[in-house]
Amino acid sequence: MSKFAKIRLMSYYLSVSAIWLFSLLPFRVLYAFSDLVYFVVYYIIGYRKKVVFENLRKAFPEKKDSEISAIAKKFYRFHLSDLIVEISKIRYISKKQILKRVHFSNTKILHKYKDAGKSIIATIGHCGNWEWMAMNLALTSNFEINAVIKPFSDGKFDKFFDEKLRSRFTKGRLIHYKHAYRSIVKNKMNQSIYIFATDQAPAKNEIDYWTTFLNHDTAVYLGTEKIAKALDIPVVFFDIQRKKRGFYEVEIIDLTSNSSDSKPNEITENHVKTLDKYIRKNPYNWLWSHRRWKHSRGF
Repeated sequence: MSKFAKIRLMSYYLSVSAIWLFSLLPFRVLYAFSDLVYFVVYYIIGYRKKVVFENLRKAFPEKKDSEISAIAKKFYRFHLSDLIVEISKIRYISKKQILKRVHFSNTKILHKYKDAGKSIIATIGHCGNWEWMAMNLALTSNFEINAVIKPFSDGKFDKFFDEKLRSRFTKGRLIHYKHAYRSIVKNKMNQSIYIFATDQAPAKNEIDYWTTFLNHDTAVYLGTEKIAKALDIPVVFFDIQRKKRGFYEVEIIDLTSNSSDSKPNEITENHVKTLDKYIRKNPYNWLWSHRRWKHSRGF
């Protein structure tokens, strides 16, 4: 085994052990530990601070340095650090806790499509705790819940994360984003909600559309729109907001009821602009450490 392979294997076992440990801690201890994670990640390691500050300055050129710094610190303390321990907690979190800590509003939109016999595409950004949101949805909805995902680069950890964490309460499936269309067609007999995280950066060879997002020229996937139009699946948006530590409110926004009749790029622009709106409303609540603008036009 090469030295690199040994390091990856060691990292895997350390990560799995940390997840197991965090999942056993009561919530009050968990959030005390999150404060320690924040101190280490922000002040000692400085994890992706350059990326975070560059992203914030691109998104909010009108804000002063002091305002940018305040958003960044709040992001590290109440979004990133809490997210690390909360996702780790999934290993042994109870159904009761998931139901207590995540609440959906405006669910009449889901009931409308359920009664009409339609499946739904739910677009989200990396806001709040999207993993807890999906778990709650699986427990409370009478749809089959399927998440369209981009796998982690580490296949061993990806398998652990999917099998031991993401799949705990759902009877649905995790669908590789490159196989989404084929999988949805095969599953057309089951009324489902397909969750798409639409704020991820495409690889260079996957870029087929540019728009404006958070004041910046941004490459986005058109796959969500193509699937919705081809299969005439309505599109909604889930806004996931942290109400207080460990508690989330998910607002459901109806974006497109008749996807097949929508104009070219209309669905894409709708979900991008909606995400932009909610990030501006509560800036710290998005994953600013993601290298969202690593490509530019004319690369």
